[in-house]
Parts: sequence; structure tokens; C-alpha cells
Amino acid sequence: MTSKDRQRELERARYERVQARLAQQQAAAKKRNKITAAVAAVAVVGIGVGVAIATSGGNKTDSAASSTPTSASSTPSGSPTSPAPTSSSPEKIGYTKTGNASKDVGVPTYNAADAAKPYSATISFNSGDLSFDALTTKAPYTTYSFKYLAGKGYFNNTTCHRLVTSGIYVLQCGDPSGTGSGGPGYQFQDENLTGATYPAGTIAMANAGPGTNGSQFFIVFKDSPLPANYTPWGKVTAGMDVVTKIAAAGEDDSNGQGDGKPKQTVTIKSVTIK
Repeated sequence: MTSKDRQRELERARYERVQARLAQQQAAAKKRNKITAAVAAVAVVGIGVGVAIATSGGNKTDSAASSTPTSASSTPSGSPTSPAPTSSSPEKIGYTKTGNASKDVGVPTYNAADAAKPYSATISFNSGDLSFDALTTKAPYTTYSFKYLAGKGYFNNTTCHRLVTSGIYVLQCGDPSGTGSGGPGYQFQDENLTGATYPAGTIAMANAGPGTNGSQFFIVFKDSPLPANYTPWGKVTAGMDVVTKIAAAGEDDSNGQGDGKPKQTVTIKSVTIK
């Protein structure tokens, strides 16, 4: 193994440790929220409709890449941990409501015929536009969810919270809270993982472990040696220079060297589906 390879392995290991820590923090937050909801339910047990109001919330955290990638909710947001199940896995196929939504737009009702239809999308950043083709036949639940969220304005005026420029090379977006721990209030299974690689131009889901996809995704701006744990669901067709310029501006190392918030504020103004 060359010194360059060893350095790459060290960087990836450090990245995965950061993601694992984020996933642990998210799990702890979810547990705290469940306890809070239970206490609230007991407190209003004699008030009638108050019970429904007090317990109507939930909690959710996500990570592509990161997201990191997971954020790649996210190693993206979560982090690359153990291999994630493919869409053929028998458990939890479809959208499962879970936790509080960072921006509540409901839960999509999957329609296989609509999900199979190809589409392209344009993400309008404050610094320019990026367009991609959705891999609808390879990741139908993922691409259907993204189209649903985009149609509801879920991504409008949200910031991309993570940029990784060492070991792997990704910009992670999709959390309206801008914290890296937010999501749409539902999760769904991984897809298209068999033989997955992450060359420049790949768009993939961030997660916090197997089957925890939500809304966070990451854009790969340079070939990245990630494990096949993150659903690849889009391919950039134009505007990659927008992301490379964001990367060139650097990040603040808040998650460790080469991993943090973009120094240049990155805002998704809107997403257009064609």
C-alpha cells in the first residue's frame, strides 16, 4: 500500500468515525423526544383532545454522504457504517412515518407507474444551477420521494450544511434545519447498492445507517472511495462547476480536517422537475 493509499484509508476511517458519532447523537435525540412525548401524554391524560395534540409529534433525524456522504442524515448524514440492505430486502419497504419533520409536507403515497417515469431536475443554488437525470428504474422509491419533496417546495431556501474535501469529495444538502440532523418525517429503504461506486457527478442519499433514507443527499464532485452503503440515484448532466467552485472556497473543519460547513454559504433556492 502506498503512502497515498494509507492516507486515503486514514481519512476515510476518520470520516466514518465522525459519521458514527453523528448517528449516535441523532439516536440519543430521538430517544429523548420519545421520553418527552410519553411524559406529555401522561400529563394531559384527562384533558381529552389534549392527548392527541401532545402526542401528534414524533422525531426524526437523518445523512449523505452524509450525508455526509450521510452527507453524504448521513455520512453522508449519518455515516458509512455497515453495508445497507438493498431494495429486495423484505423489511420496511416503502415510506415509514417516523419522527418530527424539519418541514412537514406529508408522506408520499408510492405509485409504481409514476415512479418508473424518467425525469430530469435542476437545483438552483444561490451561485448557479446544477442539472441531473434521475435513475428512476434503479432507485424508484428514492427518486419518487425526491420528486414528491421538490413538488412540495421542501428544498426551497434551504442551506447545504456539509462539505467534505479530504478523502472523499461531497457536498451534502437536503436538511431544511441546516443542522444535518433533520429530515422529512419519514424513512425508506436503500436501493441500487449492488456494485455501487461514487464517481464525480453521482448524486446519492445520505443516511444514518441501513434503511434510514430521508431527504438528505450528497453530490460527489470528485471520484470518492465510499463503501456501497449510499443509494446512488442521480447523474449530473450540467453545472458541476457550480459545486467545484463551492468546494474550492473550502469548509470550516468543524467535523475535522477537510470536513465541515461550507465557507461559502450554499442555498438551494428551488428545485425544478422536468
